[in-house]
Amino acid sequence: MDAIEIKRKVCLLGAPGVGKTNVIKRYVYNLFDDKYITTIGTNVTKKVLKLVYATEGKTVDLTMMIWDLEGYYAPSSLTSVYYLGSKGGMFVCDLTRRETLQGMEDRVNAFFNKVGTVPIVFIGNKKDLVDKIEIKEEEIAELAKKYNAPYFLTSAKTSENIVKAFYVLGDAMARESLKQ
Repeated sequence: MDAIEIKRKVCLLGAPGVGKTNVIKRYVYNLFDDKYITTIGTNVTKKVLKLVYATEGKTVDLTMMIWDLEGYYAPSSLTSVYYLGSKGGMFVCDLTRRETLQGMEDRVNAFFNKVGTVPIVFIGNKKDLVDKIEIKEEEIAELAKKYNAPYFLTSAKTSENIVKAFYVLGDAMARESLKQ
């Protein structure tokens, strides 16, 4: 069975320092870096996800072009230009910094205003820092429910739930493509 090849742009969005770059590094390269280096503008990384849909008799090679966008606290017309063409979004907050959850709805709405309603997931990152957690799982669950989207509590450091989050987003994007 020949694989159906699909290429999709995914944006990772969140406040500065939430771990977007390390989430991508962990997923794509299985690496983690303790040093914080601010992303200026964007970085784009590619990863192919193989999906097998046995009941439909289809295999999909989904190439995700993962856009690591510069962290910001409030959406702007400049940053929203980077959203164009996105078929999925990953919204990341830092579980140890409450302020990173604030403004998340504005970020999601700005994203949807540019690209329409596409599959998204919410990530509460830095789950491994258990003594410093400020954001409760219920808060992220409530936000995700508003958008009918899945959420994951992750750790880029330990890799917990990183692959799962990308798989769920990739699966949703592939299913959207197969409908068309």
